Amino acid sequence: MSQSLASSPIPARAGIGLRLPHQSMVATERPTAAWFEVHPENYMADEAALAELEQLRAHYPLSLHAVGLSLGSAVGVEAAHVARLRDLSERLAPGLISDHLSWSVANGHYLPDLLPLPYTEEALAIVCRNVGQVQQALARTLLIENPSTYLCYASADMSEAEFLAAVVQRTGCGVLLDINNIYVSARNQRRDAHEVLAHWSQALDHRSVGEMHLAGHAVVATTDGAELRIDDHGDRVCADVWSLYAAAIAEFGVLPTLLEWDTRLPDFRVLQEEAQHAQQLQDDYTSLPLARSSRADFRNQANAAHA
Repeated sequence: MSQSLASSPIPARAGIGLRLPHQSMVATERPTAAWFEVHPENYMADEAALAELEQLRAHYPLSLHAVGLSLGSAVGVEAAHVARLRDLSERLAPGLISDHLSWSVANGHYLPDLLPLPYTEEALAIVCRNVGQVQQALARTLLIENPSTYLCYASADMSEAEFLAAVVQRTGCGVLLDINNIYVSARNQRRDAHEVLAHWSQALDHRSVGEMHLAGHAVVATTDGAELRIDDHGDRVCADVWSLYAAAIAEFGVLPTLLEWDTRLPDFRVLQEEAQHAQQLQDDYTSLPLARSSRADFRNQANAAHA
């Protein structure tokens, strides 16, 4: 791999989450995609898939989006897992590496979910310690993603946005702002997603936001008849999330944006269509005059679509 490819950054365009069922087709046909993001855990014990991904890396910018670091675990990050991620990073030279503001390991038990943290000073110290250790091991800056949540801790000392802003300030990490997760969490907590996004904009240093995510989600009914939104990455992005994404572009500018789809995986062309929708919103914003009033109109249109 040439040095230019090894250091290839992720472009500020709409990319696609590459999952294993599509990988061989992509390797053979090389379809149009601005960049790809993969879960590194899928390649830590599959040399054949990794070798194929390494070949793809010569043709597409690549990001690693981890799901197994468990950055919120009080017991600390697992050294062996960090070492495997470091080895992949050295081999693939990704443009970005990210994981989640969550935990999934306790007392040697691994839970198949990204569980939310209590936003307390104690939890903040744990996350900052873990993020610092991982960044030192990788010699890279991590992007930390806001996960979807289904409850609120009564003992929280700060909001999720304030918590992640504090992690950024103390560790120098960046932010992966998941727009679908903001929407899912807000709706589950009976809050207005656009108001929540505005709070994120106030809490974060905008320069720390390095990527956005978009995905579909499921809507289910609870036993008491209430509506619950599940972040299953198994459908097209809904209209309300597209509206929130437009508002996010107006707040944070055009950034690398990833279309995630993990369950009920469709034909690859559907992923391309979704990515093109995101790209069109980016292009619409970029084509606006630099006048502040024009950018405000773009934000107002997104808010009007939500209303």
